[in-house]
Amino acid sequence: MQNVGGKIEAHVWRIATVVVLGTIMSVLDTTIVNVALDTLGRDLNSSVDQIQWVVTGYLLALAAVIPVSGWASRRFSSRSVYMLSLVLFTAGSVLCGLAQSTESLVAFRVIQGIGGGMLVPTGQMILVRAAGPRNLPKVMSAIGVPIVLAPIFGPTIGGLLLEHVSWQSIFLVNLPVGILTLVAALKLLPKDEPEGAEPLDFLGLGILSVGLVGITYGLAETGSAGTLFAGSVLVPLIIGLVGVAAFVLRALKVPNPLLNVRLYADRAFTAASITTFCLGAALFGAMVLMPLYFQTVRGQDAVATGLLLIPQGLGAAVAMGLSGRATERWGGGVTAAIGTVITLVATIPFVLLGAATPFLLIAAAMIVRGFGIGMSIMPAMTAAYGVLTPDQVTHATPQLTTLQRVGGSMGTAILTVILQTHLESAGASQAAMADAFGTTFIWVMGITAAALLPTLMLARIERRARRHGTIPAPESPLVEAETRELALESA
Repeated sequence: MQNVGGKIEAHVWRIATVVVLGTIMSVLDTTIVNVALDTLGRDLNSSVDQIQWVVTGYLLALAAVIPVSGWASRRFSSRSVYMLSLVLFTAGSVLCGLAQSTESLVAFRVIQGIGGGMLVPTGQMILVRAAGPRNLPKVMSAIGVPIVLAPIFGPTIGGLLLEHVSWQSIFLVNLPVGILTLVAALKLLPKDEPEGAEPLDFLGLGILSVGLVGITYGLAETGSAGTLFAGSVLVPLIIGLVGVAAFVLRALKVPNPLLNVRLYADRAFTAASITTFCLGAALFGAMVLMPLYFQTVRGQDAVATGLLLIPQGLGAAVAMGLSGRATERWGGGVTAAIGTVITLVATIPFVLLGAATPFLLIAAAMIVRGFGIGMSIMPAMTAAYGVLTPDQVTHATPQLTTLQRVGGSMGTAILTVILQTHLESAGASQAAMADAFGTTFIWVMGITAAALLPTLMLARIERRARRHGTIPAPESPLVEAETRELALESA
């Protein structure tokens, strides 16, 4: 029985503890691997454009299962799905630690991503029911502290494990945490009965998965092919585009599509979706670049690299606390546009990276860039939710989440291919290698700039809606928590 008063019952805090443990595991694993890419590439004899699939495969798996998590919770019960997700994530982590090749590591990361993709939304569903709408904001504020700290200190933890143990340990460390969380879930999570759900569109899921993987793989192959018009690039790219088009046509016809594509008839939602996709591409892709710069150009070890990445997370964490108030005052579209401009301007120093750029200057730029990230993602999503009905928000949340993951996977693939191409021509010169990173960040600026126009469109639509009094109440705390977790992962 949930408490509807001001005091939150003890069992709600126990459930929140389980949800926090699962969320931290998922968030940490999105950031902790970035500092290990250089080590993984050397130990597994893989180039940058090959080893990036360790990140890309994980993000694609997350994107694939997020739309399924709500259906699975209704069909099999949230508690059952949460525990299955824990088992998959933990088992995938152990398998990653035992991997002997890049191919096997990528395959096991996909398994890990399937579990991680369902952990966060399912856990939050359980917490919503337990806390009730009146107590949920208070619970979310309390559990938000460790979730904010996870991506900030994740790279440092990864660096310590790499330096003093091995790269396998960054995956195997999830085994004891996963077992602890599973035992806690068995004892503390309330039993719930399946609610029943409409048939899952398995065919649509398969078509969409093939489409997304085809596009991402085709883009990644441009590095080894050297041109966009090679067969190894065009074939998967065309298959991917046809797959996505087929999915959209099918979603417009079937009664219960995997994703409600009719939402894109709303200009605000379309603008927010483009913004989310572009920012996901720019942000997740850049997350891979900086650890590689610190290690390959500046010769820093994994621990130092992790510490050098902290400023961006701190900037994003500060922005988290301000973005809500800024959105209330100026609107989500204007706030997102300001955040995107800050991110764009703060990327300029990275374009000018040299072999001896002062770390203090880099840290300052990372703080500002992290602040821009935190001020752009959540407000853009808030603006989209503000013009949708409550029923549409239920469908919109997984779509925006999926778009950010897909944007991140494609951005990572494209940017690492560009980096690898320039590194190959740079040779052993540190100055030339630094220039390769600077050139790649020009592309990051281009992708970020592509997000600016839709944020301005959002601001215009939102201003009109406010003028006519058609903006409904703000989104639920659950939606806010999901967008907060997405923004932090991107930082």
